[in-house]
Amino acid sequence: MPTTGIFARLRNHRTLAIVGGALAVVAVTAFVLSSRGAASKLEASTKVVADKAKDGKEKEPAAVAVAAVEVGSISSFSSAAANLVAEDEVKVVAEAEGRVVRLLVEEGSSVQRGQTLVQIDPKDAQFAVERAELGLRNAELILHRSETMGAERLISPHELDKARFDRDQAAQALSEARHRLTKTTVVAPFSGTITVRRVQLGQSVKPGEELFTLADFEPLVARIFLPEREVLDLRPGQEVRLALRAREEIRFTGRIRQISPVVDTASGTVKITVEAVRPPESVRPGAFVTAEVVRETRAQALLVPRAAVVRELRDAYVFVIEAKVARKRAVEVGLEEGDRVQITKGVKAGEQVVTSGQGALKDEAKVQVADARGAL
Repeated sequence: MPTTGIFARLRNHRTLAIVGGALAVVAVTAFVLSSRGAASKLEASTKVVADKAKDGKEKEPAAVAVAAVEVGSISSFSSAAANLVAEDEVKVVAEAEGRVVRLLVEEGSSVQRGQTLVQIDPKDAQFAVERAELGLRNAELILHRSETMGAERLISPHELDKARFDRDQAAQALSEARHRLTKTTVVAPFSGTITVRRVQLGQSVKPGEELFTLADFEPLVARIFLPEREVLDLRPGQEVRLALRAREEIRFTGRIRQISPVVDTASGTVKITVEAVRPPESVRPGAFVTAEVVRETRAQALLVPRAAVVRELRDAYVFVIEAKVARKRAVEVGLEEGDRVQITKGVKAGEQVVTSGQGALKDEAKVQVADARGAL
């Protein structure tokens, strides 16, 4: 075979090999690109599904509870704690010595002024009265004789004066003996209630020994202490709200009766005497109470529940519901009383504010409002 024919065939085979390789590369490249495209499409499709799921979760309405902005009265207070005590309370003590023969009252007994509480054996005191009566009669006889003798100048003026002095002294002794006899009957110094009984029937007592504690429950007073700056605008007769610390639902009214004219230099406070006005029967002397002195009252104020106000440092805001969408709205807060807060700027009467569930809310978030029972 000619040499040129051999080289020609070799060239043809090489060309075919190169072409075949190129075609193989093109095929592999096309497959890879196709695979990548499919993967990209799959990834994009998965992302779309995930995004839809994510978007759907974010757009699901949040469940919230709401309350209407109301118009009403709200007050500010100065608050302090104190014990309610009987204004008139005394220790009834024995003023005579002897054995108790009659005990007529118990703790809790209501007594009237002058009523007998206890009787001490009066025998010794009665004997003292009888002796004093004899002494007075004897002194009067001596004085009568002395006056007769003095008229006849049988005794000196000095002796006559002594007889008169002895008669007066005997009369005074009788008066004192009779007074001591009355002290064997212990009576109530004023009308009130026996709060403590310390004496027993048959007990021997001495003058000055405590027998009872007597208190007048009308009125009951609380003495509270407030900082000077909080007292400047107060006045006697001003309303005070009282509540038992043991049961805060038991509330009643009081009034300022007295304001001390001086400031305690040690504490910087002023003593305020508060009188309870017709307290419930369950309120006893010694009860621990919270006294809230009304300092300011604002009528026709816009009020929302305290739970509706979200505070961030010095700022405050609420979420207002508009067409099932929560709108975050900045507000200005006024007076606060119990679970109510006055809003001076930012809301209108009748608007619905979120009171529960606002922790996860954002501005313009869709919401689903629960009814009064908590159902959606």
